[in-house]
Amino acid sequence: MGKIYLVGAGPGDPELLTVRAVRILASADIVLRDALLTQEILRLVSPRARVIDVGKRCGQKLLTQDEINTYLIHAAAFSETVVRLKSGDPLIFGRAGEEIEALSKAGVDFEIVPGITVALAAAAAARVSLTDRRFASQVLFTTAHRKGGAAYAELGNALLSRGLDSQTPCVIVASVGRESQQMRWTDIAGMGKLSGVDAPAVLIVGRVARPELETITADIWKQVQETTVQDEQ
Repeated sequence: MGKIYLVGAGPGDPELLTVRAVRILASADIVLRDALLTQEILRLVSPRARVIDVGKRCGQKLLTQDEINTYLIHAAAFSETVVRLKSGDPLIFGRAGEEIEALSKAGVDFEIVPGITVALAAAAAARVSLTDRRFASQVLFTTAHRKGGAAYAELGNALLSRGLDSQTPCVIVASVGRESQQMRWTDIAGMGKLSGVDAPAVLIVGRVARPELETITADIWKQVQETTVQDEQ
């Protein structure tokens, strides 16, 4: 039997892939891909590989999760390298748990190749330190899928109902790591007024998302660059 690789493709920029992920994609026989993967990532897949779209978007799915699990098991019987290619990291909201259980029960050899989760890529794009010790001692990842797109007003109301202050800072990063990336700084009270920021998107909520912190970080980085140039001269 062959081997299954649960591979994280990161946020979409091929330069953010791990070296191991690139090597596995180049040798793949079959690739079961998610819907959110970019063409730049898919171009790294072996040209002889069979690529199958099994993605789910806004409630629409081509295959059920049970069908994907069954396909992976059968594919391993006649292919040496089978890749389950997921955006972000396989272990963050990627249904990897169900696939791991199915493969383990079937006795199929598998390996998890981690990727950069989109949440961390969004924080990096916004220059937000998620565990800035001055403001945060923990990080919580939660999904907020809503049928029909990003319902920011609904999300804002849900956060307020759980006791968060209406002036709690937020930053929304859409299409992380892609040419179409967008970023909006606001607070919970202003989330309902957002427009033109569509899914897929990541919402970062908390004092670490204060826009002035991003400005301070940018100013410090500019000073470092200027100092470096002066030193080189």
